[in-house]
Amino acid sequence: MTYTEGGIQDYKSFLQENRRKVNNYLNIVLWCCVLAGPAVALGIWIGMFPILGYGITAQISLATLALAVIHFLLLKKWPTSVVTSMFALLTIDVFLMYLNIAHVGIRLTWWLVPLLALLFCDFRIYFSSVVINYVLLCIATWMLSPYMAQNRIDYNSAAEFMANTAGGYTIETIIMGSAGYVLGRLAAGYFRELISQHKLILERESQVREHFNILDSMAEIYDKVNLLDFERKIERPLTGEARAEYTLNIPRQTHTNMVTSLIGTVVADQVESFVKFTNITTVQNRLGSRKSITGEFVDKVNGWFRAQYIVAKRDENEYPVVIIFTIQNIEEEKRKEEHLIRIAMTDGLTRLYNRRCYEEDILKYKSDAMERNLALFSMDVNGLKVANDTKGHAAGDELIKGAADCLLDAVGLRGKCYRTGGDEFMAVVHTEDCAELLRDIKSRALAWRGEYVDNLSVSVGYAACADHPELGIVDLEKIADRMMYDDKAEYYKKNGRDRRKC
Repeated sequence: MTYTEGGIQDYKSFLQENRRKVNNYLNIVLWCCVLAGPAVALGIWIGMFPILGYGITAQISLATLALAVIHFLLLKKWPTSVVTSMFALLTIDVFLMYLNIAHVGIRLTWWLVPLLALLFCDFRIYFSSVVINYVLLCIATWMLSPYMAQNRIDYNSAAEFMANTAGGYTIETIIMGSAGYVLGRLAAGYFRELISQHKLILERESQVREHFNILDSMAEIYDKVNLLDFERKIERPLTGEARAEYTLNIPRQTHTNMVTSLIGTVVADQVESFVKFTNITTVQNRLGSRKSITGEFVDKVNGWFRAQYIVAKRDENEYPVVIIFTIQNIEEEKRKEEHLIRIAMTDGLTRLYNRRCYEEDILKYKSDAMERNLALFSMDVNGLKVANDTKGHAAGDELIKGAADCLLDAVGLRGKCYRTGGDEFMAVVHTEDCAELLRDIKSRALAWRGEYVDNLSVSVGYAACADHPELGIVDLEKIADRMMYDDKAEYYKKNGRDRRKC
C-alpha cells in the first residue's frame, strides 16, 4: 500500500485499507452471529418458535462458529483480499438462508447484506453480493414453498407460491440493486473528492512544514526573526519565548513591535536611517521585484548588526505579501572585515598605512576643497644602501622601522603616516607650524638608536596649503618631494658622500 505521512495517498490505496477495516468489522459480525443459536434456544423456551427443536440451535452456532473461524484465518492471511470480503458476505447470506429454512422469520435482513457490501466501495463486490443474495433467497424460498403452500389458503400449490414470491424478490432485487448502485456511485465520487482534497491538504501541510523548517533554520542563524503577513495583517516573532501574534494596523502603524523595541538601542547618529529602513508602510514597495533588502547599523551594547527584509511569498501580481524580517549580529564579521581592510591598507614592516591607502586618501582632495592647515610631508631615509651592504638587510629594516616610528611619533594625532616605497614616507597632516613639525621629526631621528645601527638620518620636505592656496594636492606633493630631495642633496654634500653609492 502507498501512504503519505498522516494519510492515504490515492483512491486505490484507500480501497485496500478500507477493505481491510470492513473485513475486520464483518468478522466481528460473524462472531456475533454465533450467539444466534442461544437466542433461538431462548425463543423456543419461551414459546416463540413452537415448531423448532433445540438441536437446530446447536447446528446454527456450530456452523456459524466454523465459518467465523475460517474467515478469521483468511483475514490474517489476506486481510485486503476480495475473496476474504466475499466469504464474509456469503457466510452471512448462508446464515440467513439457514434461519429461513429453519422457519425463523427473516425478511428485511436479507437486503442488509448488499448494503454491507456497499461499504467496500467496490462494485465488483457489491454486484456479486446482490446476485448471490438473490440466488440464495430464491433457494430458501423454493425449499420453503411446499410448507408455505400447505399452510396458506391463498396458494393452491408450491409452484404458485414460488412463482409469486420469487417474482416479488426479483422486483425488489432490481430496485435495491439499482438504488445501491446509485448510492455506491455517489459514495465513490465523494471519497475520491475527499481523498483528492486530503492529498492537496497534505501537500500544503508539507509546504508549510518545509517553510517552518526553513524559518526554524533561519531562527538558528539570526538573533531575531519576525514574520510579517500583510495578507492576514499580522506580525509574529519566530524567535524567543514570547511568540504571540500581533495585529498590523497599517498605515497608522509604521513600525512593528520588534522594531519599536530596537529603536532605543541604536546609536544616536543612526536612529533616523534605521527608522526609515524599518518603515513597514514602504517596505513592500522598496522590495519590489528584489528578493531582499539589507541595512547595517550599530547597537549601543552589542555593536554592528544587520537588518534584512526577505520576501517569503508574493501574490498573483508578484507583489510581496509575506516578508521575513531578521536581525543578525555582525560585530565579529565587521571586526574581521576591518582587520582585512587594515591589512590591505597597512605596510607589513612598519605598520604604517601603505601606498594604496595614501592614494585613496588623497583622491578626495583632487575633487574637494582642501583645509587651509593641510600639509604634505615627504621623508626619505639617508644611507640605507650602505647599511644594507655593510650590516645586512636586518640593519636596513631597522632603519626603515626607526624612521617610521620617528615620523609617527612626531605627527601623532594631527594626521596619517604612510610608507609609500622602500625607504620613502608620506604624511598628510593638519598643522599650523610645518617648520616646527619638521624639526621635531629630525630631532627624533637624531636621538634614535638601534640594535644594529646606532644612528638615523632622514631627509624631509613639506608643502603647506596655506603657503600655496592656488595649488592642488598633486602640485603640493611635488613641492614636498622637491624639498625632500634638496634636503637629501644637502646631507650628502655635507657628509662628502656620493648619493648614488649611498
